[in-house]
Amino acid sequence: MIPDSDIADLRRDMLAFARLQISDPHLAEDAVQEALAGALKNAAAFARKASLKTWVFAILRNKIADLLRSKYREPVTTTDPDCKHCAPADDQYFDDNGHWQQDTQPRSWGDTHWLADNADFWKVFDACLNDLPAEQARVFMMREFIELTGPEICATLELSSSNLHVLLHRARLRLRACLSGQWFGTEESA
Repeated sequence: MIPDSDIADLRRDMLAFARLQISDPHLAEDAVQEALAGALKNAAAFARKASLKTWVFAILRNKIADLLRSKYREPVTTTDPDCKHCAPADDQYFDDNGHWQQDTQPRSWGDTHWLADNADFWKVFDACLNDLPAEQARVFMMREFIELTGPEICATLELSSSNLHVLLHRARLRLRACLSGQWFGTEESA
């Protein structure tokens, strides 16, 4: 049995994740409730190959993906008024050929495969992700965690393909700079 305080913490984290992806707070709440209900219903299937939080978040991620994909199939009728970062990129980091400028090229982090199982790294990553502007965090999570395609994200958020790429580019630059400073011990500015 899981203590109520652990469930409350898990639900809070799930709701924060869902609200980042789904602009309607009621739909976000519904996705969390469905994920928790699905986890309880299928508790016997939990093989303990991952942590409970990882397993429940995987269920939530699939619920959100289904919800966003269903929105993708429907005509979009509203705009996202919070898209303040949709302007074209100011690419001070790249030359005309799309290669890194010599003085802005990131340092190598070396072999990072071991980080997948490092809980402390993921705490730092979460902090860096939470520091991103909301729109950048949303598209990054939709693409990298929920694994929606570019056209699905563009339709859901009413973005052009180029704006999506700008947002993803900026999110990745900021995440790299934050991780470089907070985890890898090398300062990089973004």
